[in-house]
Amino acid sequence: MGTPDFAVESLRALVEGGYNVIAVVTMPDKPIGRHGSVLQPSPVKQYALEHNLKVMQPEKLKDPVFIEELRALKADLQIVVAFRMLPEVVWSMPPLGTFNAHASLLPKYRGAAPINWAVINGETETGITTFFLKHEIDTGDIIQQVRIPIEESDNVEMVHDKLMVLSGKLVTETVDNIIAGTVTSIPQDQFKDVPLTPAPKIFRDTCRIDWNQLTKRIYDFIRGLSPYPAAWTTLEGKSVKIYEVEKDVTTTQSKPGTIATDGKNNLKVATADGWIIIKTLQLEGKKRMPVSDLLRGLKIKENAFFL
Repeated sequence: MGTPDFAVESLRALVEGGYNVIAVVTMPDKPIGRHGSVLQPSPVKQYALEHNLKVMQPEKLKDPVFIEELRALKADLQIVVAFRMLPEVVWSMPPLGTFNAHASLLPKYRGAAPINWAVINGETETGITTFFLKHEIDTGDIIQQVRIPIEESDNVEMVHDKLMVLSGKLVTETVDNIIAGTVTSIPQDQFKDVPLTPAPKIFRDTCRIDWNQLTKRIYDFIRGLSPYPAAWTTLEGKSVKIYEVEKDVTTTQSKPGTIATDGKNNLKVATADGWIIIKTLQLEGKKRMPVSDLLRGLKIKENAFFL
């Protein structure tokens, strides 16, 4: 059960590993285009169809027709990667249970955007956790965990791609251990020394840069949202997305948000304790571009501000 590219890697690992995948459950096709007249299948559905797997796309997971169809499959085990919250009637169905692969070191970063928040908060490591589902989201007993470092130069896309590959390996390893009967799951309330940092869904307002923060905090915030959904600020009332930056901890007396530029290749923004050097950005209505390209076509006024 899964929807985005992140889940495809685990499905691929199962298929190529010779496991008997009897069906795939994913989101209904998504309307795209100006009039929503074109339906786009999820990446998981696309992979499933390419490998002749049965695909189920319920609008509602409590739909009696879907429940009966799922029950008729007589699956021994259900695996969830980047999918919706399941009702108990679904996750309690198979005899070996239902487990989820979550992109954090639970119980830390429960929620919809664990990879983003780990990078935003300047974490130096993250990982994948497999756990058995229960009523409250991301709270089930932990089966296995695997860790990777977060490099200071990593953005969220880089961490996502590392975790995606890691997830596929851990999912198959977890399946093997469940089949072998060697799993000893651990309740999450035993991890009392782990802070319960949340990972809520990210909205547009979440992504606005506060230039009054410290340089390191802003740097982590921008890379934790790059390239998607992208941190943003405003210049003369227009939105500017910022993708790639460097830190400059040179002390400044400039008001946070003040733009300094040589008008050719360099542009930096004052923070509470230094500067953020911008490398790539995107003006409203324009394409993403290096700062040097921007400065060739746009003269930034003296004492201009990002707000």
